Amino acid sequence: MTHEHVLAVCRSNWEYRGLDDASVREMLAELAAHLEDAEAAGRTPRDVVGRDVTAFAASWARARMPLHRRALRMAAMVPFVAGGLLLVSHLLHGTTVVDIDAGRLAFWAAIGVVTVVLELRRGSLGFARGWIVALVVGLPVLVLTQRLVGEETLFLVPLWGSALLTLPGIGYLVAERRRAPGVTAAS
Repeated sequence: MTHEHVLAVCRSNWEYRGLDDASVREMLAELAAHLEDAEAAGRTPRDVVGRDVTAFAASWARARMPLHRRALRMAAMVPFVAGGLLLVSHLLHGTTVVDIDAGRLAFWAAIGVVTVVLELRRGSLGFARGWIVALVVGLPVLVLTQRLVGEETLFLVPLWGSALLTLPGIGYLVAERRRAPGVTAAS
């Protein structure tokens, strides 16, 4: 594990979590100084950040980004992702209405709850761990729910409803983009 690797993983994690550029630069400079001091003392980067660089970055980001901001981000991004998935479903099925049954609802709710809890606690799950959550949590919930309740349609989501779900996330992303220092309208 090199200094560059540690700094790259931390930068990626902090940017994913929505920390502003100034905070990321400041944190990277501080971490780089700690790593250089450790190297001068004969210690490795692992001695500074531990075995799991992502967990280190996540804990530092949590200290920098208070719970209410993380919760607000999740509250905006969860419906955004749900709306995006529904829009893809509209597109794939070529319909203006998507039917939601109990199994599908339970599948996405289980994955959503586990993902939100893990991301608020640990940080980004990443692509591979996201699939593991889907297989280990979502799939059994889907099968169990379909066996217990059946596949009867609970409600229909129109195309405009799916688009409406994306609005909180779009609003949050626009607000974050405007808050970031050094971002101009031309960029």
